[in-house]
Amino acid sequence: MTNAPRLTDRDALNRNRTRAQRDPALFLHETAAEELQDRLAMVNREFTKPAIVTGFPDFWSSVLPGATVVADDEVLALDPGAHDLVIHAMALHWANDPVGQIIQSRRALSPDGFFLAAMFGGQTLAQLRSALAEAEIEISGGLSPRVLPMAEIRDLGGLLQRAGLTLPVADNLALNVSYQTAFHLMRDLRAMGEVNALEGRLRHPTRPSVLRRAAEIYQSLHADDENRVAATFELIFLTGWAPDPSQPQPLRPGSATARLADALGTLEKRLPD
Repeated sequence: MTNAPRLTDRDALNRNRTRAQRDPALFLHETAAEELQDRLAMVNREFTKPAIVTGFPDFWSSVLPGATVVADDEVLALDPGAHDLVIHAMALHWANDPVGQIIQSRRALSPDGFFLAAMFGGQTLAQLRSALAEAEIEISGGLSPRVLPMAEIRDLGGLLQRAGLTLPVADNLALNVSYQTAFHLMRDLRAMGEVNALEGRLRHPTRPSVLRRAAEIYQSLHADDENRVAATFELIFLTGWAPDPSQPQPLRPGSATARLADALGTLEKRLPD
């Protein structure tokens, strides 16, 4: 975990989150919480020792009262085997070592404990990324790191397996939100604590001309009939279980006791050599 490249400036991220708490816009957290509750309702289990990993403890404490709530630091403040449920809430996309975060969460689970995560996925802010990139190339002649590169859903199931979780599942929810202008979107991102905290970001304010041009490009490409601009947020949900002998196990190759042809009611024909 300590050898993972530093993608995120944790000090900047914490400053962004602290500033967002003054007047937060957490409607995406609210949506994620509803989706997580739905997934928990589908699990025939009562969890008595839950923990939540998040950068927004006040909100998530109210979602699951009584849960242990810890920050999404590089080293999670969770005791091994102490919890039957660990929720990683809207923070995994900022992790310098996402596999390490999931491994630590899995270690905090008791056998047959449940891991559940919500995070932003790779389709998030596709329109804004494109407009900013085009504007910066046009005005500054180059590109700088601005928007967090987020994982694609096809890659995230593998992370769960690498972390040692069983029965892994990754699914997503695309949300289309409209704003009056791109500047209104940027203001909301600031109130979410989701503005630039990349380690490789420019350490001076973006030129106003770049932002104005990005807003013009955004408006020209993504405005609807009411002249509002569209923004896409992709929420990805991950689930997995801490290993336990009671869980269903795959059969060994060649151990089947029934023939597929019998189950299908067909004749089995031998292929020529």
